[in-house]
Amino acid sequence: MMEKKILIPLFGDQVAPRFDLATEVHIFSITDKGSFLEDKTVVLPRASAEQLCHLIIMEKIDTIICGGIEDEYYKYLKWKKVEVLDSVIGSYDSVINRFSSGKLLAGDILFDKEFKS
Repeated sequence: MMEKKILIPLFGDQVAPRFDLATEVHIFSITDKGSFLEDKTVVLPRASAEQLCHLIIMEKIDTIICGGIEDEYYKYLKWKKVEVLDSVIGSYDSVINRFSSGKLLAGDILFDKEFKS
């Protein structure tokens, strides 16, 4: 059974708009069958892209799902073999649902409600 460890920087119940400004992250593990194993929230002492990258490496994260990320950190994480799904906008729940179904892509914008014009 394969297992992936995922990290999502948060701003409230949304994916944080910027990787380097997140002070809270959610970490979870998911199996290839879609079962969730580990599930925890980590509050960082301050917003720091360097500390967040360190946490990602120390926790052996396989994939991060984030909003905007500076090119320097994107390239560093890719070099460390971390999958980066960036420019994702949406609530934590909608992002997790799309990810667990195997359909989340970088650049996805997810709305929880339909908008009528």
